Amino acid sequence: MFNSVNNPFNRQIESSTSSGDGNQHRQREQEQKERKLLEEEEQDEVKIGGRPVLSEDEIKYMVNEYIRKIKAEHENDSKIIQKADKYLEKFNIQKFMKNNPNITAPDFYIIMYSETEYITR
Repeated sequence: MFNSVNNPFNRQIESSTSSGDGNQHRQREQEQKERKLLEEEEQDEVKIGGRPVLSEDEIKYMVNEYIRKIKAEHENDSKIIQKADKYLEKFNIQKFMKNNPNITAPDFYIIMYSETEYITR
């Protein structure tokens, strides 16, 4: 309605067409409600790359799939299959998660490659 040119002293000017304090009061209440909602919302965890952290069950599944793929790629080499089975037997999920906290899927594949590299040699 009025800007600083029309209202040089920055006083509240009410006109007969505006709803006055009632409209401003409702607007302030709405802004306060929105602020409260924003403050109450949980803080989103932001991970590098935006990937979610893997759960224990997801890691178990991914380890089994990773070893299964190694075995499938080397199905004619019994030595590699034995090494893969031995790795899977000795795999300790708690130790793995303790050594690699907050692991994401890309991290998992990098770690598994380095841990199982000896199998295919």
